[in-house]
Amino acid sequence: MQQPVSIIAELEEAVRDGSSAKRVSTLRQVTDLFLHDGERLSEDQVKVFDDVLCHLVGRVESRVKTELGARFASLEYAPSGVIEQLAWDDEIAVAGTVLASSSRLTTSALVEIAKAKGQDHLLAISGRTNLPSAVTDVIVDRGDRKVIRKLADNASAQFSDTGYSGMVVRSKADDELAEIVGLRIDLPVKFLPELLQRATDAVRARLALTAPAELRGEIQRILETIATQARMECPPMRNFSRAEGVVKRMKGLNELNDAAITGFAEAKRFDEVAASLAILNNSAPTDMMARLLEGLRTDLILIPCKSAGLSWHTVEAILCNRPVKHRVDEATLKLALKDYGKLSAGTAERAVRFWQLHNKLEK
Repeated sequence: MQQPVSIIAELEEAVRDGSSAKRVSTLRQVTDLFLHDGERLSEDQVKVFDDVLCHLVGRVESRVKTELGARFASLEYAPSGVIEQLAWDDEIAVAGTVLASSSRLTTSALVEIAKAKGQDHLLAISGRTNLPSAVTDVIVDRGDRKVIRKLADNASAQFSDTGYSGMVVRSKADDELAEIVGLRIDLPVKFLPELLQRATDAVRARLALTAPAELRGEIQRILETIATQARMECPPMRNFSRAEGVVKRMKGLNELNDAAITGFAEAKRFDEVAASLAILNNSAPTDMMARLLEGLRTDLILIPCKSAGLSWHTVEAILCNRPVKHRVDEATLKLALKDYGKLSAGTAERAVRFWQLHNKLEK
């Protein structure tokens, strides 16, 4: 083992007094020696080469380091010190090949690099074979969309429950990621409900068709559960077309007045009351008026009534008969009468226009 020892003097000269070209030449000479004999060397002998190369790598330009990384990245016996030094380089051109494929990088080194470096370095790491969950946890936490997609598409990458959960959460805003994660054969079944809940209908349909056969039945069962829950949580919209038709005809005949609306209120025909307030407020949404009439806030009902020009007698009939659990009490009626007198038609009209713009009422 005389060659790597005898080159130390030349190395020292190259580092101390040599030109850039001399350092590059020495680095290539040491690399060639190692590639020629490295597979037969002991760990101690590899360490000699490692020390020599580490001396030089920090003193040569990036293109030379990139060349060195490309030559060493695929070697199972590559000197680990210089491999790690290249992997930590800020320039992805230098670090990328080593990060993507060198088996000499330890899990702990990959974790630390993933914690410290940017998205280009994370992207390179994301494609590694048999990437352990300690590393994927960091990447899921720090990676951008491009990185996470590549990681999720890495069939040999391993994930902890934390990693899978993080990817499922990220998939809500990323259809492509949702599909990639859903098609992983190692995805634990317990993550399917949340993934499908977050996915769009298009992604759900593709997963139902393309998922592994053993998962399709489970996916279908989960989708049926989601559909049932959606029906329960979102009852069908009420149909006000009949009431709106009645009210429109009455308005056309000039019969939609205080007396008619009072009659609707006293007869508990609040679809017609809602339709009346809607048409008298420049065709505001009837369902918006219905929500207002059935809500908890008595004071808000005064606004569309004033904008519609209704008399207090009509407003009182609406307040006393509206479809709510508790009847309005005398104190509330007295306060409502006082407030109705203070409220100007102009203010009420502006409030209704605001509601129409946002279609959102306090309840």
